Amino acid sequence: MALSTPALGETKVSRSILDLVAEPDRVKTTSIDRVAYASDASHYLYTPEAVVIAKDAQEVSQLLSASMRAGQPVTLRSGGTSLAGQASGDGLMLDVRRNFRGITVLDQGKRVRVQPGATVRQVNARLSVYGYKLGPDPASEAACTIGGVIANNSSGMACGTEFNTYRTLESMTFVLPSGTMIDSAAPDADAKLAAAEPQLVQTLTRLRDRVRANKNSVALIEKHFALKNTMGYGINSFLDHDSPAELLAHLIIGSEGTLAFVAEAIFRTVPIRKLAIATLAVFDSLDQATRALPDLLDSGAATLELMDSTSLRVGQNLPGVPEAIMGFEVKEQAALLIEYHADHDEELAGLQSAGQRLIDSAALRAPAILSQDAKNRQAAWKFRKGLYASVAGARVSGTTALLEDVAVPVDTLAETCSTLQELFDEYEYQNSVIFGHAKDGNIHFMLTDRFEGDTALNRYNAFNDKMVELVLSKGGNLKAEHGTGRAMAPFVRRQYGDELYEVMVQLKTACDPRMMLNPGVIIDEDHAAHIRNIKLNETIEVEADRCVECGYCEPVCPSKDLTLTPRQRIAVRRAIAKAEAEGNEELVAELERDYEYSAVETCAVDGMCVTACPVQINTGLLVKRLRREDAKPAMAAGFKAAAKGWGAATRVGSVALSMADKFPTPLVRGATEIARKVVGEDTVPRYDADLPKGGKARKPLTGNLGAPGVEPIAIYLPACVNSMFGPGTEGQGVAPAFEQLLKQAGVSVLVPQGIESMCCGTPWTSKGYEDGHVLMAERVRAQVHAAQPGFRLPVISDATSCTEGFAHTLEEHGFEVVDLLAFTSRHLLGKLPPVTQIDSLTLHPTCSSTQMGLNGDLQKVAEAVAKKVNIPMNWGCCAFAGDRGMLHPELTESATAREAEEVLELDASAHASCNRTCELGMSRATGKDYRHVIELLAQATAAH
Repeated sequence: MALSTPALGETKVSRSILDLVAEPDRVKTTSIDRVAYASDASHYLYTPEAVVIAKDAQEVSQLLSASMRAGQPVTLRSGGTSLAGQASGDGLMLDVRRNFRGITVLDQGKRVRVQPGATVRQVNARLSVYGYKLGPDPASEAACTIGGVIANNSSGMACGTEFNTYRTLESMTFVLPSGTMIDSAAPDADAKLAAAEPQLVQTLTRLRDRVRANKNSVALIEKHFALKNTMGYGINSFLDHDSPAELLAHLIIGSEGTLAFVAEAIFRTVPIRKLAIATLAVFDSLDQATRALPDLLDSGAATLELMDSTSLRVGQNLPGVPEAIMGFEVKEQAALLIEYHADHDEELAGLQSAGQRLIDSAALRAPAILSQDAKNRQAAWKFRKGLYASVAGARVSGTTALLEDVAVPVDTLAETCSTLQELFDEYEYQNSVIFGHAKDGNIHFMLTDRFEGDTALNRYNAFNDKMVELVLSKGGNLKAEHGTGRAMAPFVRRQYGDELYEVMVQLKTACDPRMMLNPGVIIDEDHAAHIRNIKLNETIEVEADRCVECGYCEPVCPSKDLTLTPRQRIAVRRAIAKAEAEGNEELVAELERDYEYSAVETCAVDGMCVTACPVQINTGLLVKRLRREDAKPAMAAGFKAAAKGWGAATRVGSVALSMADKFPTPLVRGATEIARKVVGEDTVPRYDADLPKGGKARKPLTGNLGAPGVEPIAIYLPACVNSMFGPGTEGQGVAPAFEQLLKQAGVSVLVPQGIESMCCGTPWTSKGYEDGHVLMAERVRAQVHAAQPGFRLPVISDATSCTEGFAHTLEEHGFEVVDLLAFTSRHLLGKLPPVTQIDSLTLHPTCSSTQMGLNGDLQKVAEAVAKKVNIPMNWGCCAFAGDRGMLHPELTESATAREAEEVLELDASAHASCNRTCELGMSRATGKDYRHVIELLAQATAAH
């Protein structure tokens, strides 16, 4: 029973509601926007009628009030994963992420004020400077937003119930469906709430007294909330709080957007433990791993993360996983990621001794040693945090991943897992997986199937009923941390009984009399609600088909605030495939038309998404495929011709920039704008005054470059981008700067004779012109071969994106490609004369320097130049992307906006990057002169 493809035409949401939004561009009603926002990691598909990107809390208040009067269903969406189907709806959706990312550190990090659009990782990055972090530590920290953390009462790997959202949230500003806005920390919060919502306050007081007066209710609440529990509403609040404002604020925690909107919250933070030891112990079986848990817990383990045999099998096919899970055929084995935390060496030594004794006595596949090795610990956590998406990504194409999470007392976990595996076998759910936070008795399990038709749905229903019976029979909770959502809403009454369920219903109706806020989530009397509108994915291009729509990629995407994110690009491809399968040609045409700009033209193809994706999906590769398939023959021929005469092409581009610089900017820009309208905005770059003059030819650099009379130790390929775009007003250019450093260090490199006609190939691959790329790649290989007959020197490039391009061209043929940053760090820094350091330097790492692991070298060179080096916390890809920033300046403007604000606040002495077009993009965004860090190093050594 899948939701039908969204209909075309006008939205059903009342215009009187949408007209409350002052800027029309923040109202999204096209099919592509609706489809994109329907995407989340749950196994449900609900497509909104309209989306509003909310401006501020006051606007949300107005929209909620108007929607309540009209009975218009509303879903609040901040971001993250949403595994239980609580983040999508088929009415009006309010995006409360984009304009709600404020983070203010208080009391030297002991508290923090946050808005719902900031991610856990972003908040922790701010807090880490002070030695603190948030209590909740969900595995999806890179993607999950504070709005989701509060809405789901998030916990995670180490925080248990002691440091979850409920225990660490100090106060909040919330907006009720009526539009009433209350700051629970205000001295008059109770009075304001009573004046604005007298019936609500009366109901809260009555329900509080009713719960406390019922001994059975008190006992049941204490039992369920002794474990991790996000099933139903947080009715433990009725036992813990008296003040109506405080009581309501804590009931809103974990309410999944069904009671109110949280506009801002203040958290009490927790200190970061200074020391940690960890190991990944592989046990002979899942049963042995779970039976080892009680003793390990008693020994003081901070985290005990369980991974079953299916998890390990998937892990063996992923890059960078811990060595402990490699080198053997997985059968029944299971693993525990065991970690201990301490503040002092003596404390850590005691924990290590106790923990190691238990590990040594366990039935392990191989010895496991607790150690402080940061590399292995990082690999283990990366594997664990990405496990859900990795396992889901390994599913059969066309099937849906359904993830549940439950909690049981730790001493019943082994038996619970064993029975679960029996249920997997009974209902033929092959390759089902169990993993999770074993320390808390909290496990996640995944089913994959095409949940379509009576046979599949009846099988799932039968399995689900037995699973519910199993968990409740162990005294457990049907939801531990992922929220009730739609998946477990029909079972809330079954866990709590009629009395407490009635309390929850009255709470919901008191806050939301029209039942318009996220309907169907937590409270739903339809016993079949959990099997309605299950997402049925169509098979799409192989580059993206494994996507589970988890959203980990979204925070690093440069187009996230302009058009689509990688997750949304993929979701729309699936919608197109679905519409094609249904024969809906009109919808296919509309989606494909809008997809061209929103997904293809405004994708920077920077590959940053792959750095965050647990299953290594590079959505840029999908976009490159689409560009290849859509390549116009005339343009393809033109780019192939350019490849043949690349030396002349670069000089023409350089001369054109230099000539343009001599004419009034409006005149030149006007000419390019006319050409853009005639030929196409994705073909003709836009000229702006901030573009530099053309650069110098590369031919004069050929031969030995650097110290005279010294054998070259590398082949140097100066990038054509530095030849096309000249240096900034204060710079000399990276090639002359490098030449100066080579002479100072007594080092020589060799520049091939044919350098003027060489390119890394990125202009062709990024635009999808394969013939030109093949031609250029063959030329580069021939020229590099000719430059070093009989032996092979490493090949250097002086722009990180070009280094990446040359690596793709040369490394498979046995050449070592080294970026100028790494070469300088290894071969020059120790040989240079004393450096006159500047006071401060702000760096912009690039997407290529990040993906190639060059940021450490970038930092090292920068630290030689400046006394203080800043990397903005809001750093991200600038999206200039070769010429993309000139074709679509709005992309770079959007991508750099938050970083630019931070750069201006830092107000450093100088600014640097390691790629010319990125320098142009950041200079445009900030008004600061960004130069290659090697230029600054040469300047710093020139005084000597």
